[in-house]
Amino acid sequence: MAFLASSIRGAALIGLLFGAVAPGNAYLYWSKLPLAGAPATGDDPAVVRPLPKATDKELQANLVWTMRAGLNVAALQCQFAPSLHTVDNYNNMLRQHGVELQSTYATLSAYFKRVQPKTWQTALDQYTTRTYNSFSTLNAQMSFCEVAAEIGRETRERKHGELGAIASNRLREFRNSLTPVGDASFGMAQVALAVTAPDDLDDIPCYDKKGRLKPCKKKN
Repeated sequence: MAFLASSIRGAALIGLLFGAVAPGNAYLYWSKLPLAGAPATGDDPAVVRPLPKATDKELQANLVWTMRAGLNVAALQCQFAPSLHTVDNYNNMLRQHGVELQSTYATLSAYFKRVQPKTWQTALDQYTTRTYNSFSTLNAQMSFCEVAAEIGRETRERKHGELGAIASNRLREFRNSLTPVGDASFGMAQVALAVTAPDDLDDIPCYDKKGRLKPCKKKN
């Protein structure tokens, strides 16, 4: 079954020529401090929302879905720098790795059905919402968007079934990017960038009971 993905609208995708030849941090004209860390696991509360009594497969799904959530937030929050292509990277990931993402969602659904059978849908919705919210940032947008762009580009380069490896290797760095830092070259303070998403974007995507994307109801 195809994994349906709705594109995020309203993104001005420019800078293709320069994006092909310049290093990532040149897009934002600053030098990013080292943020990489040790590989992450699906039960590390510093990286993911804990899933008590989860199996190894469910912990792996936790890593993948957390990374996916972060890249979705980046697609919304990083449009001040279109040349990072966070929207394009995110939508490409949904297409290229759709089967793995659908399987991931099904695994997480099965987990909540097992541990909270009477309220599993509410618990799953809360997990998803809180995971998305955990990536929201204003004071660290430069580093967050830079790392999100790098991870998004890596998802383009990896084969089907390799999102778990990317998530394990990059999620700690992704989390570290949410901490405000200055310019590594000049010791400049991080600038807070207040960005408002366009009105026609939904902050959190919606899914049906089979884990497929569906149109969200518009907020009044």
